[in-house]
Amino acid sequence: YITNNLSSICQMASQVLVPVNRTLKKTKDEEAEGFTLKAGMKNTKVRGPPSANAFKERPAKPTSFRKFYERGDFPIQLEHDTKGNKIAWKVEIEKLDFHHYLPLFFDGLCEVTHPYEFFSRQGVHDMLEHGSHKVLPVIPQLIIPIKNALNTRKKSSVCTSLKILQHLVISANCIGEALVPYYRQILPILNIFKNKNINKGDGIDYSQQRRENVGDLIQETLEAFETHGGPDAFINIKYMVPTYESCVNN
Repeated sequence: YITNNLSSICQMASQVLVPVNRTLKKTKDEEAEGFTLKAGMKNTKVRGPPSANAFKERPAKPTSFRKFYERGDFPIQLEHDTKGNKIAWKVEIEKLDFHHYLPLFFDGLCEVTHPYEFFSRQGVHDMLEHGSHKVLPVIPQLIIPIKNALNTRKKSSVCTSLKILQHLVISANCIGEALVPYYRQILPILNIFKNKNINKGDGIDYSQQRRENVGDLIQETLEAFETHGGPDAFINIKYMVPTYESCVNN
């Protein structure tokens, strides 16, 4: 009697019970940093390394050039000409104290707004052209402003600095050789941007005509360094920019 009741109860229970869905929900993978204990656990996705931001623009600090210009300490004023704007110097450039003024104009290479950008760039070119014999003793004071302008990684500042470096090397004798000990401060940024060219296929890159192609300007600058830097220039350039090939020996 008992076995018959048990069998009937089991039959009734099998009809009443609903089959259980045994499929488990898929858990979402958690992210973890690489080389951590959590990275080796199940259901964990290792997060990739962050971007190095090697080409990311850096904000420039307030320059001394802007402060001196707004205070009216520079003997310059803007002159409008039929060929464009130029600087009207209130004194002869040869009579200026290059130890004081030239580093300040180089410090303004970080500027990208008018009129600071124009006055700093054109002021440097004027002083290198008309007072080249006074530039050599001031070279050590120019390295930090040049390095700061290149470290901003802004295309306009980098292109302007490269053009001024080319002018600086050819402005007077022995300046190229005097720059060799400072390649460690100048060339690292050039090594980063050396291959940064615009590939337009069969299109026309007008930045080459305007001399705004960073890769081409860096190649021209390195060749000028080697040509005017003496016998030790190439080995020092090659140490900082391994992909550079000599334009003299070849």
